[in-house]
Amino acid sequence: MVELRLIAAEDEVEALSDTLMDLDALSVSVEDADADTEAEQALFGEPDMPAPRPAWQRSVLKALFGDTAEATQAATRLLAEHPQGVELQAIVEVPDEDWVRLTQSQFAPVPITADFWIVPTWHEAPPAARTVMRLDPGLAFGTGTHPTTRMCLRWIATHAKAFAGQPVLDYGCGSGILAIAARQFGAGETLAVDIDPAAVISTAQNAEANGVSVRPGLPDVAGPGCGRYPLVLANILASPLKLLAPLLAAHLAPGGQLVLAGILARQAEELQAAYAAHGLALSVADEEDGWILMHARRSDRR
Repeated sequence: MVELRLIAAEDEVEALSDTLMDLDALSVSVEDADADTEAEQALFGEPDMPAPRPAWQRSVLKALFGDTAEATQAATRLLAEHPQGVELQAIVEVPDEDWVRLTQSQFAPVPITADFWIVPTWHEAPPAARTVMRLDPGLAFGTGTHPTTRMCLRWIATHAKAFAGQPVLDYGCGSGILAIAARQFGAGETLAVDIDPAAVISTAQNAEANGVSVRPGLPDVAGPGCGRYPLVLANILASPLKLLAPLLAAHLAPGGQLVLAGILARQAEELQAAYAAHGLALSVADEEDGWILMHARRSDRR
């Protein structure tokens, strides 16, 4: 295989990417041409950043082709059609790789506690693992590698007695990782909700692969009047969590526990104010790499 590398202006990137795919590129990626220099720009990262632009001011497009002739033909056409906004950087051969094995090597088993591990299907479970969730990277968020997910999983693993046999709501379920963990640690009927249909499908598949029963669905299955839960989990981001405060609070049963994540440490007071308006006193229950997990318990008398 051969990789075509082009330097492109920001406003040319989208059109160039589309054209490269039309010219039968096997893949197209975009990177910051000024990465690792003083001119490097952050386009994607923390929550609350400004809306990302489609590309960097100077972007590197890397397109993979089957052979040198195809790459050269593509470069010739693009340079002719975009004489001002494109610069040829290189056409280089790419050594053959076992891409599946290479990708798999990037995802190792993830320890949540000493005896609870998230293990991709191509790995053996560590000898110390007494509870194992089999989960492979997919289209939906949640593999156990992000601090927010790990903190939620730790909370579930260390508070299992509190929700044993009780129904659970996982709002913003992604891959279904929290809902599956809740079931593995003894929860009763578990509803997993997400706005993304791909996440709903992923949750169903992952639950089946782990031999547990989870009821996944879009938000309409968890609308007002769908019931109250002794445990409500939501690992999303601070902004949607604030907007969801009335809904999540309404779903929390008397004496129930609310666990929220996807929150940066500096956003704690915003969340506390949003949920205080609904009778819930959030506090920080865990912290990792600048992210926090927040917890509240509903009064038994409500």
